[in-house]
Order: sequence, then structure tokens, then C-alpha cells
Amino acid sequence: MNIVIGYGLVAVFLILVVVVLEKTSKRPASGFSDYATGGRSFGSWFQAMSFMNTWLPGSIFVAFAAGVVAGGAIGFYVLLYSLLAAMIMFFMAGPVHVWGVKFDLRTQADLLGFRYQSRAVRRTAAVIGLACMFPWAILGFQSLSLVFQTLGYGSVSALAAIVISIVVLAFRQIWTVRMGMRGVVVSDMIQGIVAYGLGFVVILGMISWLIPNGYTLDQVPAEAFSLPGPGSELGPLYLMSIVGTGAIGGWCWPDIFVRLFTARSVSAIKKSAALAAPMLMAFCSALLVMALLASTMPGVQEDPISVWFTVTAIGGPVLVGFAGVCVIAATMGNVDALIQASSAQITNDFGRETATADGVGETSLAKWGAVIITALAAVGALLWGDGAGLNTLAIVSYAGIVQLAPTLYFGLFWRRGSSAAALASMISGFAVAALLQVLYPTSIPWLAGMTSGMAGLIVNALVYIGCAYLVPQSKSESERVNTMFDAVTASLGTAKPLSSAQ
Repeated sequence: MNIVIGYGLVAVFLILVVVVLEKTSKRPASGFSDYATGGRSFGSWFQAMSFMNTWLPGSIFVAFAAGVVAGGAIGFYVLLYSLLAAMIMFFMAGPVHVWGVKFDLRTQADLLGFRYQSRAVRRTAAVIGLACMFPWAILGFQSLSLVFQTLGYGSVSALAAIVISIVVLAFRQIWTVRMGMRGVVVSDMIQGIVAYGLGFVVILGMISWLIPNGYTLDQVPAEAFSLPGPGSELGPLYLMSIVGTGAIGGWCWPDIFVRLFTARSVSAIKKSAALAAPMLMAFCSALLVMALLASTMPGVQEDPISVWFTVTAIGGPVLVGFAGVCVIAATMGNVDALIQASSAQITNDFGRETATADGVGETSLAKWGAVIITALAAVGALLWGDGAGLNTLAIVSYAGIVQLAPTLYFGLFWRRGSSAAALASMISGFAVAALLQVLYPTSIPWLAGMTSGMAGLIVNALVYIGCAYLVPQSKSESERVNTMFDAVTASLGTAKPLSSAQ
């Protein structure tokens, strides 16, 4: 009976998502730009929930909660970098949206290629983005196996759970393929309400049970509240590094960045940042506090990855079923975004020769790209088995993706940067980060605990600044860039960004 309850709740949720998508699928995309950006038509609430449903994957309930159980207060770093990322979104809104609309930009790599007037920059950024996203698409397919195993109450094997996960997520991609970004954003609203709205209610209920039953903060060992400092194994700069790369690198993920293209206005993006910040604060704080309280429960320290289901099991099979649905809703949002962003980048940044006057050729290629990526991710999920090596690769991808940051942020806010600076910085930063990651997987002792991603980022930024002065823009390129920045100033009525002379 328990398995019927759990799987039944999952089925009801999937039916709800499909019904909503079917009702909104009547309007076909008018071309590839519309398909890739959702027609740049969404308001602040859709934007806020779409950001959250991409930013907080299902692993927030599993891996991040487990991180607090195993590591204590340092696990709260996800809250810090999430709030910083919401703040960064507020400031990025102007140039990204204005340039996106004015020059019909569809992807992050598209924007960088246009800003630096360089196909090499566009494709280098696209390759880095695709390489870093794909492991997470596979992990998305794998991550639901814990859910379906738990809801199976011993009747579903690990392999069967992975197969079920693949079937569910592959089924959901039918609407991602058909509707493009519009379908992703619409479903993000439903999935976000379930994942973080229902999830928040469940979390509060669990906290209200844990505290009266003696699972309080004063029962948590004192060492759980300590952070890495001088003389620690991780080093004093470790926390700064993981928070910094998380926040700065957040908008380097193409699936996150494209949210800035789906909004109907700069104001909608800024309002969505203001809406997302308190929701992130409330949800993440509650979840992480619950995990910290639950860390003293019997059996939790032995199996921290299952803390979400261990705690909700107190409420019986219905509550466990709701807990599983929350993880599925969060995972679906993240996987949908990864697949859509990947197919759009392949089409837009590598396959533009397929374009037709009405954009049908590009749209068709993007749909086939989504199908192929879904199939490859599904096969990868099966082949990787327990996913141990894949988890390592996914963690390494954080160090890689943040190497887009100087090219992205300097390109948005500083007129001087050239294509030579962008290419040299991305390549050097990625190479340094990759080498240091192999040598020092966690932190670098001789850099006071700095991570490989942060070390690569510093080299990256220095190379960019150096090349910006040593290999300056041509006069015509400088005039073109000034025109781009002046368009932002004229549209927003803001003070001019740093000029090329500064």
C-alpha cells in the first residue's frame, strides 16, 4: 500500500504538470528566437520561480542537506552564495536584457560573441558551458533513483529506480522539445510552487516535530558550528572560495543565464531578484536548519544522504510521498533547463548555417538537439552506475564554469575588454583550474585553502586586464562597443559604465 501512495502522488504531480503544459502549448513558437527565449514575455513572478527552479535542483534536498549533517555550519554556504547571486542578477539585468532585445541575442555565448565581435569567443564560451552542463544533466537523471527507491519501500532495486528516473525525466522532455523555453518557464512555476512552497511547509512541520522531541541545536556537537580558519585542514580561504565561486560562477551557467533573456523587461528581472532573495532566504535557511537539527537523530550520521527521507518518514507514507514529489519537482526544473540551454547553444552557436528566413531550420535543429541530449544523458545515467566518478566530474565543473566570469562581467560593465583578452583569459583560467583541481581536489594548502576554481579565476582576471591594455581594441571596435554601451545608457537612463579609457 505504501508504494501505491508514494508512486500515486508522483503520478498526480506529473499529470498536473502535463495538463498545464498542454493548456499553454497552443501558441507555437514564431521562430527560433522565440523558441530559445520564450518570446521574452515573462513577468517578475514567472522569472523569480524560473530562477529558483533552475538554481535549486533536487540535490538541495539530498546532497546539500547531507552536507550540513556531515559538515555542520559550513554547509550553509549555499545560502550565502544564493543570496549573492540574486543580488548580481539585479545589476546584470540592464545590459543583458537591452542587448538581448536590441540585437536578438539568444544564449550566453551569443551575447559574448557579439560583445567581443568574435566567433572564437562565442564558441569557446559555448564549449566550456556545454562541457560543464552535461555531467549535471546525467546526474539529474540519476538523482531521482533515491526517490524512487525510497518510495518503493524495498520493492524497487537501485537499477530499477534509475530506469524509472530516466523514463520520468525523458517523458517530461517531450514538452521541452515541443515548446522550448516557454514550456520550461511555465512548468517552472508549477514545479517551483511544489518544490519550494510545499517543501517549505513540510520543512516547517519537521522542525516543529524535531524541537519538542529533543532534537535541538544544543544537542549538536560544538565542532559542527566551527568554520575553517588558520591552521585548519581546509584552510582560512576555503569558505570564501566556495562562496565566491558559487555566487560569481552562478551566472556563468548557460541554463541560469538564459533567464535574463526570457523576461519582458529590465524591471521584471530586477523585481524577480527582489522576489527570489527572500524566498531563497526562507527556504534554504529552513531546510539547512532542519538538517542540522536532524543530524542528532539515530541513524542520520550513518546515512546523511537520506536525511530528507529519514526525517519525513516520521509522518508516514503520505509525507514521504510529498517529500519525494518535492525532490522530483526541483530536479525536473533543473534538468529541463540544462537540456533546453544545451540544445539552444548547439543550434545557435554552432549550427547557424541551418537557419531559414522564418527560423524553422534552427528550431528543428534545436528540437533534435534536445532529443539527442536527453538520450545521451539517459544512456550516461545507466552506464555510470553509482555515479561516483560522475559526482567528481560535476564538482570539477564548478571550477571550470566560473572561468567564464571575467569575460562575462568585464564584458558587461567595462568597455575596454577585447576579444584577445576574452580568449586568453578563458583558456588560461580553465587550464590553471583544471591542473590545480587534479593536484588539489579540495583546497590548495599553499594558497591558504583557496580552491582550484578561485585560483584559476584570479589568474583569469589578471590575464584579461593585462590583455585589455596590451592588446587594445581597434578604433572601429571601440566605436562599436561604445554604441552598445550607449544603447544601455539611453534605454535605462543610467550613468555610463567604465569607458575604454579607464
